[in-house]
Amino acid sequence: MSEQFRPAARRRARHMALQALYQWHVSHATSNEIEAQFIVDHDLSKIDKVYFHEVLHQVPARIKELDAAIEPLLDRALKDLTPIELAILRMGAYELMHRIDVPYKVVINEGVELAKSFGATEGHKYVNGVLDKLAQRLRQSEVNHRLR
Repeated sequence: MSEQFRPAARRRARHMALQALYQWHVSHATSNEIEAQFIVDHDLSKIDKVYFHEVLHQVPARIKELDAAIEPLLDRALKDLTPIELAILRMGAYELMHRIDVPYKVVINEGVELAKSFGATEGHKYVNGVLDKLAQRLRQSEVNHRLR
């Protein structure tokens, strides 16, 4: 199995993509500028580079669609989320909506793990709740099938 398609390479790609999306959010640089900087500043040899590129470019490109899916599930305004929580939720929403090849449980688990690593103390619980509700809305048949 090539490194690019291994689960560990995908997980590392998500870690890097989260950091890149955080940087995009706070710096207002373009996805291309951030990607170029990451190529120079980080060792990307052991990540799924295709996935990193996709997430880094598609999340900002679909920001309105992703935010519209997330917002009704929140107990606060988007602007009141931490930039890390917001980036994780946007990544999760993107995967749930556009990467049907990734099981919803993987999307939720990866979001929770990212929140544990990078987020606030209890942020992972919030991320878990929002992504779980979103999965139920977007992938109802997959969720229901798993519950049987």
